[in-house]
Amino acid sequence: MADNKTKPTAGDPATYLATIDQPRRGDAEAVCAAMARITGEPPTMWGPSIVGFGANHYKYDSGREGSICKMGFSPRKAALTLYGMGIERNAAIVGRLGKHGTGKGCLHIKKLADVDTGVLDELIAAAWAG
Repeated sequence: MADNKTKPTAGDPATYLATIDQPRRGDAEAVCAAMARITGEPPTMWGPSIVGFGANHYKYDSGREGSICKMGFSPRKAALTLYGMGIERNAAIVGRLGKHGTGKGCLHIKKLADVDTGVLDELIAAAWAG
């Protein structure tokens, strides 16, 4: 069975974020601070490019199991990608967020200035609460 590639590493999230070009770095640092404040969890690197908070263990019927961050983000080149936002479950909040895109289970924000950060905080809190 293949090993899960996305797992916690010893990497330092602040050091990783310092390698990101502005203005994406500022947006990523702001999201990191918000997630840490709201979740009460320290940021952890998951793989080489995801900053995650908390952990969820999963096990599929096939027997494959592993852990993944409960919530996290990655400052990708095209957009800041947020994971674990429960976009379907929290659709009413997502609808008030502002300019964003969605993918399979993730939220894409090109610039933090495009969204209402108060609504983003509300979304992070709702997603964390489950």
